[in-house]
Amino acid sequence: MIPADLVVANLAEIATLDRGPIPRTGRALSELGRIPDGALAVRAGRVVWVGPRRRLGGSVRLLPGGHRIDGAGGVLVPGFVDAHTHAVFAGDRAFELPLKIAGAQYSEIARAGGGLFATVRATRRASDRELLVAAQARLRRMAAYGTTSVEVKSGYALDHDGELRLLRLLPRLARRSGVGIVPTYLGAHAVPPEFARRPDAYVDRIVRRTLPEVAREGLARFCDVFCEPGFFTAPQSERILRAAATLGLGTKIHADEFVLSGGARLAARLGVRSADHLLATSARDRTLLARAGVTAVLLPLTAFAAAPRRASPGREMVDAGVPVALGTDCSPNSWVESMPLVLAHAVHGGRLTPAEALSAATVNAAHASGLASAGRLRPGLPADFAIFDVPSTDHLGYRFDAIPTGVYRQGKSISPP
Repeated sequence: MIPADLVVANLAEIATLDRGPIPRTGRALSELGRIPDGALAVRAGRVVWVGPRRRLGGSVRLLPGGHRIDGAGGVLVPGFVDAHTHAVFAGDRAFELPLKIAGAQYSEIARAGGGLFATVRATRRASDRELLVAAQARLRRMAAYGTTSVEVKSGYALDHDGELRLLRLLPRLARRSGVGIVPTYLGAHAVPPEFARRPDAYVDRIVRRTLPEVAREGLARFCDVFCEPGFFTAPQSERILRAAATLGLGTKIHADEFVLSGGARLAARLGVRSADHLLATSARDRTLLARAGVTAVLLPLTAFAAAPRRASPGREMVDAGVPVALGTDCSPNSWVESMPLVLAHAVHGGRLTPAEALSAATVNAAHASGLASAGRLRPGLPADFAIFDVPSTDHLGYRFDAIPTGVYRQGKSISPP
């Protein structure tokens, strides 16, 4: 008998996501490892048994003082991994909406005091405490929707000391929120006003000063770059990413969000871990991404909120053989905290099936975030899971308003009381 300190039973279905390659592509995206009428057992924060409920009694012994959770006929899935967020920032940009609705371009919004630099100004002014309190509240709300791990980028300071400050806050934020955090350095989010006429000098500073310190202190797992006209060119992006890789950091890239920038092609050539956004990526470049095994992190609600709205290329990416992951893009420009809502938009807008969307939000998002033990449920892996009061996993992606009844990371509840 396997001893356990936590048992979850009376479930209509468990999706283990434990069958198939990592990351999933093509038909493998639809393989969820479903266990009808399933049960799960946990000890010391790790899964020790998962299988049909009829075998639970003969396989698992609940230890004295252990807990049994009634799944109430719902479904249990791995905790969502949010593969792309900018969750540490100050202020908001709600005032921009009327301008966007009226058709204002980004440059016009910036001249009116909005845009990314409005958030940079607010974030630079905010104290550590203010940033921690605001970001902790966001992560707690993310957890309430079933997210157990989050990739968090810097990028709203755009100077050496400020970017390091944001990254140094992330371990404290992880402890306070209970959510796992993957830190990403995004000093190349935009060229700061101080370097407006000297973008190459800003790239020099990133490569020669900031990236070495990020690597030396172990402040980030990844380095990301916004490769887009008006932000960073493909050659500038390549220089930053190659420097990061030399220092042992993983690499990511914001690519082809507004126009065909060459970012996806660069991602394929460098073999980065993920290329994100990809709204303007060509069919040829999708083929290159597939051949290189680069994961496409799609952000369907950012596309929905864009002016004008654009469709997330989920179906096109899957059909091209690209591994697809999902993220909220939580930021002042796209303030989204609910991964179930992201799944629904990936299905209804990006034309993924519910099963494909669930794989993209768990095992593939974990791969995009460098988390080898997240996004799946099997003995020996962390007990990160969410329970939903729905009759099958197909309702995740079908419904827009799915909210978990319980969310657990390493076997402990992290959803608000």
